[in-house]
Amino acid sequence: MSIELHLRNLAYRWSNWLLYSPALVLAAAAVLAYLAVEYTGTHLSVNTDTAELIAPESQFQQNRRKFEQQFGQEVHTLLLVLESSSPELTKAAAQRLGRELRADSEHFSKVYRPDENVFFQRNGLLYLDSDKLQDFSVTLAQAQPFIGRISQDPSLNGFFSIFEDALNAESKTEEVPIDLMSLIDKVSTSLHKTLNGETDLLSWEKLIAENNIREGQSDKAFIFVTPKFDYSSILPVEPAINAVRAAANKIQDPNMPAVKVWVTGEVGLEHDEMAGMSEGTFNASIFSVVLVCGILLIAYHSWLLMLATLLTLTLGMIFCGLFASVAVKELNLISVAFAVSNIGLGVEYAIHFCLRYRDNLDMYGKDKLKAIRQAVLNTSPSLILCAGTTSIGLFAFVPTDYQGISELGLLAGTSLFICLFVTLTVLPVLLRVLPNPPEHHLKRGELPGASKFSAWLAAFTLHHAKPITGLTALATVAAIFLVFQVKTDFNPLNLRDPHTESVIAFKDLMKARETSPMTLTVLASNEAEAKAMRKTLAGLKTVDKTVSLFDFVPDDQEGKLAIIDDMAMTLGPQSQAFPQLKTATDPKPGILRMIAAIDANLPKKTEPRDIQSLQVFKKELQDVLIELDARFQPERGVFIEKIQTSLLGTLPTVMNQLLAGFQAQEITPETIPDDIRERWLSKEGLYRIQIFPKEDLNDLEHLQNFITEVQAVAPNATDLPVMYWESMKAVIAAFQQAIIIALVSIALLLMFIRRSFVDTFLVMTPLVLAGLFTMASTVFTGTPINFANIIALPLLMGLGVDNGIHMVEKLHHSLSEEQNIYQSSTARGMFYGALTTISSFVGLAFSPHEGIASMGLVITIGIFWIMACTFVLLPALGKLVLKHKAMHSPHDESAAVS
Repeated sequence: MSIELHLRNLAYRWSNWLLYSPALVLAAAAVLAYLAVEYTGTHLSVNTDTAELIAPESQFQQNRRKFEQQFGQEVHTLLLVLESSSPELTKAAAQRLGRELRADSEHFSKVYRPDENVFFQRNGLLYLDSDKLQDFSVTLAQAQPFIGRISQDPSLNGFFSIFEDALNAESKTEEVPIDLMSLIDKVSTSLHKTLNGETDLLSWEKLIAENNIREGQSDKAFIFVTPKFDYSSILPVEPAINAVRAAANKIQDPNMPAVKVWVTGEVGLEHDEMAGMSEGTFNASIFSVVLVCGILLIAYHSWLLMLATLLTLTLGMIFCGLFASVAVKELNLISVAFAVSNIGLGVEYAIHFCLRYRDNLDMYGKDKLKAIRQAVLNTSPSLILCAGTTSIGLFAFVPTDYQGISELGLLAGTSLFICLFVTLTVLPVLLRVLPNPPEHHLKRGELPGASKFSAWLAAFTLHHAKPITGLTALATVAAIFLVFQVKTDFNPLNLRDPHTESVIAFKDLMKARETSPMTLTVLASNEAEAKAMRKTLAGLKTVDKTVSLFDFVPDDQEGKLAIIDDMAMTLGPQSQAFPQLKTATDPKPGILRMIAAIDANLPKKTEPRDIQSLQVFKKELQDVLIELDARFQPERGVFIEKIQTSLLGTLPTVMNQLLAGFQAQEITPETIPDDIRERWLSKEGLYRIQIFPKEDLNDLEHLQNFITEVQAVAPNATDLPVMYWESMKAVIAAFQQAIIIALVSIALLLMFIRRSFVDTFLVMTPLVLAGLFTMASTVFTGTPINFANIIALPLLMGLGVDNGIHMVEKLHHSLSEEQNIYQSSTARGMFYGALTTISSFVGLAFSPHEGIASMGLVITIGIFWIMACTFVLLPALGKLVLKHKAMHSPHDESAAVS
C-alpha cells in the first residue's frame, strides 16, 4: 500500500473521531491553550544580546571574549558624545553630566570620562611635539604683556584696551602674537548673537588651538557609561537611556548655548535598532493583519471561515510558543522570526482546507459532515508531504554555525507540524460547530473559482508550453550572470535606520581617524613582544598609527620640561593663577576708546577683508552702546554681565588649564595613573595595542585589506572590524551549507515519497529558479544581501516547495488545454496563501530600519517569482514532460476540482 493510501486511511479514522466528538476536542484545545500560555509566559524570554549569535565557538569569537575578559571597561557600554558651540562649555557639561550619572546607581554601574584625569591636565604639554612646544613658548613670550594686562583687569574694559593696543601695534607693523582680524570677526559674531537675544560663548581654547598652542581640540567630549541590562526585556537598556536623557536635560543652562548629548556606541546602536524594529514591525503587523483579513474575506466570501482561520492560526502560535519555551527557552533576534514563518505557512494550510471544504459544500449540497471529511481526506496527504519537505529545508539550518538561524530552523521546522496538526484537528471541529458559509452563486455548469482570466491563463500556459520554457531558459542564463554581481553588505551599521541618533553620532565619529571606533586590537603577552608588535604594525601600509601603554610616556621629556620651565619664568607671577572676571564695571569708556582706535586705523587698511572686519566690529560696538544707554539698572548690569560672559567667560578656565600644564613632571611607566594603565595593561600582564586604519572601513575592500594585513602579523587581532568581517564569512558559509543540504534532502525525500524522478524535477525546478531570479532581482533593486534579508531564503524555500508539490499533484489530474487548472481549490489556495504571505511582509518593506525593509522587499520579490514559476513555468514544463492522462480514483470523487 502506498504512503498516500496509508495517510488517507489514517485521515479517515481521524476525521470520524473529530467530527463525532467536537465538544471534547474544543474543550481540550481550550484547556491546553490556557496551560500553554501560562507556561510560556513564565518560561520563554527574549535575549537581545547579539554577541553569541554567530559561530560562538569559532576562533574570532574566542579572541573577542579574551579581549573582553582582559579589558572589559569599554565593553557593553553606552558612549555619550557631548557637543556644543565651544569646547569649554562641552567639558563643563560633561563634568556635570558625569556627576549626575555617577549618582544614579540604579541604572549605571560605571561612568568614565577620558578628559577628566588630572594627569593629562598637568602633563598635557609634554605630549606636544618638541618643535610645536618651542613655537608655543615663543608665542607665549610675545603674548606676555597682553596676558599681564588682562590678568590685571579681567573685564570688558581691560579686554577692549588690549584690542586697542594690538590694533595700534599692527598699524605700526609691529608683530602681534595673534591673528587679530580673525579674533575681531569672532568677537563681532558673538556680540551680534548676544545683542539679538541668542546665547553665545566665545571659545578661547579654539583661539589658542588655531595658533598651534594646543592641538587636537574638539567641540566633543566623551563619557563611557556601563548601564545595567535587563535581557528579559526587548529593550534591555531603555531605563538607562531614559535616565541619560533626563540627566542631559537637567544640566542644560538656559543662559548658555545648548549642549547636545548623543547616545551611541554598540549598546546605543542596538537599542535604537530594537526600538525601530519593534515600532516598525508593530505598525507593519497591524497593516498586515488588516490586509490578511481582507484577502481571506475575498478568498472565502465568508466572515465565519475567516474567523475560523484566525482562531486556528492563534492556537497554532500558542502551541508553537510552548515548544519554543521547552526547546530553546530564550528567543534571540533571529529565531524570533519563526513566528512570521508560522503565520505565512500556517495560514496557507488553513486556506487550503477551508477552500476545499467550501468547494465540497457546493458539490455535496449542504452535507457538512461529508464536506469536512472529504476536505480532511483530500488535503491531508499533500499538506503532510508539504510540511515534511519544508521542515527538512528548515532543519538543514540546525547544524550550521550561525546560532540565530540554527534555532530559527529548529523552531520553524517543528512549528510547521504543530500548525498542521492544529489545522487538521481544531479547524474541522470549528467548521463542524459553525454555521455553513453562504452558498456560491454559480451559473449552470460553472465550477467554484472559475473566471475568464484563470481560464485564459490556463490555456495560454499549456498551449504555449515550449515558448515559455525557452524564454525561461534564456532568463535563467541571464540570471546566472547577474547572480555573480550580487552584492553583500554585512556591516550592521548599514542595516540600521540612518536617521536615528546613535547611527548619526556613530557615523560622525567615523569621519575622523582620532575618534573612529573602527579599530583593531592586538594583545601581547609581555613588554618586549608588545614593543616589537607595535613597531611592526606601525609599518603596515593600511595602518595609520598604533596606540599602546608606551605612547603615554612622551619622548624628549628633559628638553620639553626645560621649555616649560622657561615659559613659567617668562610669565612670572602670572603663571600661578589667572583671576576671575570683574563684575559691575562699566565697559562704555573702553568701547568708546576702541571705536576711536578703529576710526584712526581704518584709513590705513588696504585689504578689503580687514576693512570689512573693522567696519562690522565698529557697528556691533555702536549697537552695544545704544543698548547700554537704553537700559536702566538692574537690567543694564545684567546686560553687561551677559556681554562679558559671552566674550570672556571661558578665558579664566582656559588660562588656568594652560597654567596647570606648567606643573608637568617627568612621566615614567610607573607614574601613569591606574585608571589609564588598566585600559592598556591587564591585571594578567597582557598589553593592548590599538590599531587605526588609514582608509575608510565602510568600503568592504578596505576592510578586508586592513584585517588581512594586520592578521598576517597578528592572527589573533580582534575588535569591531574583525567581528563584522568574520560574521559575514560565517553567515555566508552557514547558508551555503544549509541550502545545499536542504535542496538535496528535499529532493531525496520527494524521490522516496513520489517515487518519480519527473515529479521531483518538476517540484525542484521552480524552487531553484525562483531563488535564482530573486537573487538576480536584488541587483536591479540595488539591495545587497545582509544579515536581515538572508533570513528570507529558508522562508521562501518552504513556500516554494509547498506550491510545487500542490501544482505537480494538480497537473497529474488535468493537463488538457480545455481544463482550467487554476479554478481548483488547490490552485486558489496557493494563490491566496501567497497573497497572505506577501501581506505578512510587504509592510516591512517600508520600515525605517534598513535591514527589516530589505527583508520585506526580498521576500515580496521572492514570492512573486515563486508564484510566476509555479503558475506559469511549472504547467508549461508539466505539459512537456508529463503524459496527458486523466486520473480517476474511487476514493476521490472530486478529482475534477482537486
